[in-house]
Amino acid sequence: MRETLVIALGGNSITRAGEPGTIPQQFEHTAETLQHLMPLFRSDARIAITHGNGPQIGNILIRVEEGERRVPRLPLDTCVSDSQGGMGYMIQRVACELFRRENLERTAATIITQVLVNEGDPEMVDPSKPIGRFYGADEIAGIRAERPHWEMREIETGRWRRVVASPRPLRIVESEAIACLLDAGFVVVAAGGGGIPVAWDGARLVGVEGVIDKDLVSSLLARDLHAQKLIIVTSVDRVALRFGRPDQRWLDTISVEQAREYLVAGEFPAGSMGPKIEAAIEFVSQGGKECIITSTERVAEAVSGSAGTHIVAS
Repeated sequence: MRETLVIALGGNSITRAGEPGTIPQQFEHTAETLQHLMPLFRSDARIAITHGNGPQIGNILIRVEEGERRVPRLPLDTCVSDSQGGMGYMIQRVACELFRRENLERTAATIITQVLVNEGDPEMVDPSKPIGRFYGADEIAGIRAERPHWEMREIETGRWRRVVASPRPLRIVESEAIACLLDAGFVVVAAGGGGIPVAWDGARLVGVEGVIDKDLVSSLLARDLHAQKLIIVTSVDRVALRFGRPDQRWLDTISVEQAREYLVAGEFPAGSMGPKIEAAIEFVSQGGKECIITSTERVAEAVSGSAGTHIVAS
């Protein structure tokens, strides 16, 4: 049976820190990232790609807020759908160019993906997900006066960001369509930016003002597809204990039980590695073979077992 891989691309795969994040820059970094995935594309694996949208959704929201005096303001779920379409187009266009150049009989397709959430999720009452840029202490009063509907939180001393709800994903609406495209040989781009949060209101499917964690949705998608491997691509080659301290220790292979213990002990902060480890635990504990966490440059090596952190059942 062909192996199924779900590859969750981090924000640095497309937009790099310290850059303006122009469209040409995003296309350039997308091409670099997909080139690193070439050994996987050359295999016979069924491949689904998910991606983050942090910088992109922040920029979309700035455009929305700046333009609301002339055009209607877009709700957050629509902003997520816009980022899915634009970034999916970018990934599939670059992928098609790459496949043609390498004479690979593959093609790519993007699925605009809705994800069911619970409108009673605690996050809807007490939002915690930072989006958009930082604001200084001298700006915060003006922002609150100009945009009273924003929930602002001091993320670092003297630095504020808008926060929105990040409800847990319950079900991917288009999972069967994604599976059908994989069966037909497509590389599928899905669940971009964590998916569009939606909820049932009687017979109506309504958008929810929030964003969903990309890694948790990737784990859910991998389980739906009965994938053997979930690959979470981030900015570091491996996961570390006591990250950034003098006694830092890199992890090669750990059991899901060890990962859970480290998470509970506070080794993986909620704002960085925490959701990735949580996604890995959910995937492996519910039947996945392994979750690999590694950098863009090391993905192919990690899948072959010679790089990255591998979280396994035992």
